[in-house]
Amino acid sequence: MKKFLFDLFPLILFFAAYRFADIYVATAVAIAAGVLQIAWLKLTGKAIEGMHWVNLGVIVFFGGATLLLHDEAFIKWKPTVVYWLFAGALLGSRYLLGKNLLRKLLGAKIRMPDNIWDRFNASWTLFFVLAGCANLYVAFSGHYTESQWVSFKVFGLMGLLLVFVIGQSLWLGRHMQAPEETGAGAGDDLPAKPLTEQERQP
Repeated sequence: MKKFLFDLFPLILFFAAYRFADIYVATAVAIAAGVLQIAWLKLTGKAIEGMHWVNLGVIVFFGGATLLLHDEAFIKWKPTVVYWLFAGALLGSRYLLGKNLLRKLLGAKIRMPDNIWDRFNASWTLFFVLAGCANLYVAFSGHYTESQWVSFKVFGLMGLLLVFVIGQSLWLGRHMQAPEETGAGAGDDLPAKPLTEQERQP
Protein backbone atom coordinates (compact mmCIF):
# COMPACT_ATOMS: atom_id res chain seq x y z
CA MET A 1 0.00 0.00 0.00
CA LYS A 2 2.85 2.38 0.85
CA LYS A 3 4.52 1.68 -2.50
CA PHE A 4 1.23 2.27 -4.32
CA LEU A 5 0.78 5.66 -2.65
CA PHE A 6 4.43 6.53 -3.23
CA ASP A 7 4.06 5.82 -6.96
CA LEU A 8 0.98 8.08 -7.01
CA PHE A 9 2.83 10.88 -5.19
CA PRO A 10 3.34 13.17 -8.26
CA LEU A 11 -0.23 12.58 -9.45
CA ILE A 12 -1.75 13.40 -6.06
CA LEU A 13 0.26 16.62 -5.79
CA PHE A 14 -0.66 17.54 -9.38
CA PHE A 15 -4.36 17.25 -8.56
CA ALA A 16 -4.03 19.18 -5.29
CA ALA A 17 -2.03 21.98 -6.91
CA TYR A 18 -4.55 22.28 -9.73
CA ARG A 19 -7.42 22.66 -7.26
CA PHE A 20 -5.61 25.45 -5.42
CA ALA A 21 -4.00 27.15 -8.43
CA ASP A 22 -4.01 26.35 -12.17
CA ILE A 23 -2.68 23.89 -14.74
CA TYR A 24 0.72 25.58 -14.95
CA VAL A 25 1.37 25.55 -11.21
CA ALA A 26 0.15 21.94 -11.10
CA THR A 27 2.54 21.02 -13.91
CA ALA A 28 5.50 22.60 -12.11
CA VAL A 29 4.56 20.77 -8.91
CA ALA A 30 4.32 17.45 -10.79
CA ILE A 31 7.79 17.94 -12.28
CA ALA A 32 9.26 18.75 -8.87
CA ALA A 33 7.47 15.76 -7.31
CA GLY A 34 8.84 13.42 -9.98
CA VAL A 35 12.39 14.63 -9.38
CA LEU A 36 11.99 14.33 -5.59
CA GLN A 37 10.59 10.82 -6.01
CA ILE A 38 13.70 9.63 -7.87
CA ALA A 39 16.01 11.49 -5.46
CA TRP A 40 14.36 9.83 -2.46
CA LEU A 41 14.74 6.37 -3.97
CA LYS A 42 18.42 7.02 -4.65
CA LEU A 43 19.10 8.43 -1.19
CA THR A 44 17.39 5.51 0.54
CA GLY A 45 19.09 2.93 -1.68
CA LYS A 46 15.80 1.55 -2.99
CA ALA A 47 15.35 0.17 -6.49
CA ILE A 48 14.27 2.65 -9.16
CA GLU A 49 11.90 0.92 -11.56
CA GLY A 50 11.78 1.62 -15.27
CA MET A 51 8.29 3.06 -14.80
CA HIS A 52 9.72 5.79 -12.55
CA TRP A 53 12.27 6.83 -15.17
CA VAL A 54 9.69 6.82 -17.95
CA ASN A 55 7.28 8.96 -15.94
CA LEU A 56 10.04 11.38 -14.98
CA GLY A 57 11.34 11.73 -18.53
CA VAL A 58 7.90 12.32 -19.99
CA ILE A 59 6.75 14.78 -17.30
CA VAL A 60 9.99 16.78 -17.58
CA PHE A 61 9.75 16.95 -21.39
CA PHE A 62 6.03 17.61 -21.80
CA GLY A 63 5.67 19.52 -18.56
CA GLY A 64 8.66 21.66 -19.44
CA ALA A 65 7.16 22.41 -22.86
CA THR A 66 3.87 23.36 -21.19
CA LEU A 67 5.63 25.86 -18.92
CA LEU A 68 8.01 27.28 -21.54
CA LEU A 69 5.37 27.72 -24.25
CA HIS A 70 2.51 28.37 -21.83
CA ASP A 71 0.45 25.75 -23.65
CA GLU A 72 -1.45 23.13 -21.64
CA ALA A 73 -1.78 20.87 -24.69
CA PHE A 74 1.63 19.34 -23.98
CA ILE A 75 0.81 18.20 -20.45
CA LYS A 76 -2.48 16.77 -21.72
CA TRP A 77 -0.49 14.52 -24.04
CA LYS A 78 1.60 13.15 -21.15
CA PRO A 79 -0.68 10.24 -20.02
CA THR A 80 -1.14 9.08 -23.61
CA VAL A 81 2.59 9.11 -24.32
CA VAL A 82 3.32 7.10 -21.15
CA TYR A 83 0.63 4.53 -21.93
CA TRP A 84 1.74 4.17 -25.53
CA LEU A 85 5.37 3.78 -24.49
CA PHE A 86 4.33 0.92 -22.22
CA ALA A 87 2.29 -0.62 -25.05
CA GLY A 88 5.23 -0.26 -27.43
CA ALA A 89 7.58 -1.91 -24.93
CA LEU A 90 5.25 -4.90 -24.50
CA LEU A 91 4.62 -5.23 -28.23
CA GLY A 92 8.22 -4.65 -29.30
CA SER A 93 9.75 -7.02 -26.77
CA ARG A 94 7.37 -9.78 -27.86
CA TYR A 95 7.54 -9.49 -31.65
CA LEU A 96 10.92 -7.84 -32.26
CA LEU A 97 12.99 -9.44 -29.50
CA GLY A 98 10.98 -12.64 -29.11
CA LYS A 99 10.54 -12.10 -25.37
CA ASN A 100 7.42 -11.72 -23.27
CA LEU A 101 8.17 -8.77 -20.99
CA LEU A 102 5.38 -9.57 -18.53
CA ARG A 103 6.57 -13.15 -18.27
CA LYS A 104 10.08 -11.91 -17.54
CA LEU A 105 8.73 -9.68 -14.77
CA LEU A 106 6.21 -12.08 -13.24
CA GLY A 107 7.32 -15.53 -14.35
CA ALA A 108 9.03 -16.30 -11.05
CA LYS A 109 5.72 -15.89 -9.21
CA ILE A 110 3.16 -17.07 -11.77
CA ARG A 111 3.15 -20.28 -13.83
CA MET A 112 0.94 -20.37 -16.93
CA PRO A 113 0.95 -21.98 -20.38
CA ASP A 114 2.80 -20.09 -23.12
CA ASN A 115 -0.39 -19.14 -24.98
CA ILE A 116 -1.87 -17.61 -21.82
CA TRP A 117 1.26 -15.50 -21.33
CA ASP A 118 0.86 -14.24 -24.90
CA ARG A 119 -2.79 -13.37 -24.32
CA PHE A 120 -1.87 -11.67 -21.04
CA ASN A 121 0.75 -9.59 -22.84
CA ALA A 122 -1.67 -8.72 -25.66
CA SER A 123 -4.45 -7.71 -23.27
CA TRP A 124 -2.20 -5.26 -21.42
CA THR A 125 -0.93 -3.87 -24.72
CA LEU A 126 -4.50 -3.27 -25.87
CA PHE A 127 -5.43 -1.67 -22.55
CA PHE A 128 -2.56 0.81 -22.74
CA VAL A 129 -3.42 1.72 -26.33
CA LEU A 130 -7.11 2.27 -25.53
CA ALA A 131 -6.35 4.19 -22.33
CA GLY A 132 -4.11 6.51 -24.31
CA CYS A 133 -6.87 7.05 -26.87
CA ALA A 134 -9.41 7.74 -24.11
CA ASN A 135 -7.13 10.41 -22.65
CA LEU A 136 -6.81 12.13 -26.03
CA TYR A 137 -10.58 12.10 -26.49
CA VAL A 138 -11.29 13.70 -23.12
CA ALA A 139 -8.43 16.19 -23.53
CA PHE A 140 -9.01 17.36 -27.10
CA SER A 141 -12.51 16.44 -28.28
CA GLY A 142 -13.93 19.75 -27.08
CA HIS A 143 -16.67 18.03 -25.09
CA TYR A 144 -14.89 18.35 -21.75
CA THR A 145 -13.40 21.23 -19.79
CA GLU A 146 -9.84 21.38 -18.55
CA SER A 147 -11.06 20.69 -15.01
CA GLN A 148 -12.94 17.61 -16.22
CA TRP A 149 -9.82 16.36 -17.98
CA VAL A 150 -7.78 16.74 -14.77
CA SER A 151 -10.39 14.72 -12.87
CA PHE A 152 -10.40 12.08 -15.61
CA LYS A 153 -6.59 11.90 -15.58
CA VAL A 154 -6.49 11.40 -11.81
CA PHE A 155 -9.63 9.36 -11.11
CA GLY A 156 -10.93 8.11 -14.46
CA LEU A 157 -7.74 6.53 -15.78
CA MET A 158 -6.87 5.19 -12.33
CA GLY A 159 -10.35 3.69 -12.03
CA LEU A 160 -10.05 2.05 -15.44
CA LEU A 161 -6.68 0.60 -14.43
CA LEU A 162 -8.08 -0.75 -11.17
CA VAL A 163 -11.04 -2.41 -12.89
CA PHE A 164 -8.75 -3.90 -15.52
CA VAL A 165 -6.33 -5.28 -12.91
CA ILE A 166 -9.20 -6.91 -11.01
CA GLY A 167 -10.54 -8.44 -14.22
CA GLN A 168 -7.09 -9.71 -15.18
CA SER A 169 -6.59 -11.23 -11.72
CA LEU A 170 -9.87 -13.14 -11.99
CA TRP A 171 -8.99 -14.32 -15.49
CA LEU A 172 -5.47 -15.39 -14.49
CA GLY A 173 -6.87 -17.36 -11.57
CA ARG A 174 -8.50 -19.72 -14.08
CA HIS A 175 -5.25 -20.43 -15.91
CA MET A 176 -2.52 -20.40 -13.28
CA GLN A 177 -0.78 -23.72 -12.77
CA ALA A 178 0.14 -25.16 -9.38
CA PRO A 179 3.92 -25.21 -8.72
CA GLU A 180 5.64 -28.54 -9.09
CA GLU A 181 6.46 -30.35 -5.88
CA THR A 182 10.12 -30.10 -5.02
CA GLY A 183 12.39 -30.67 -2.05
CA ALA A 184 12.06 -33.07 0.84
CA GLY A 185 9.03 -35.24 0.79
CA ALA A 186 8.62 -35.05 -2.96
CA GLY A 187 9.57 -38.70 -3.32
CA ASP A 188 7.67 -40.06 -0.33
CA ASP A 189 5.16 -41.86 -2.54
CA LEU A 190 7.78 -43.61 -4.69
CA PRO A 191 7.90 -47.44 -4.38
CA ALA A 192 10.47 -48.78 -1.95
CA LYS A 193 13.76 -49.95 -3.42
CA PRO A 194 14.02 -53.78 -3.28
CA LEU A 195 16.47 -55.15 -0.71
CA THR A 196 19.60 -56.84 -1.98
CA GLU A 197 20.47 -60.43 -1.02
CA GLN A 198 23.10 -59.13 1.44
CA GLU A 199 20.58 -56.77 3.11
CA ARG A 200 18.11 -59.64 3.65
CA GLN A 201 20.63 -61.62 5.73
CA PRO A 202 20.33 -61.07 9.52
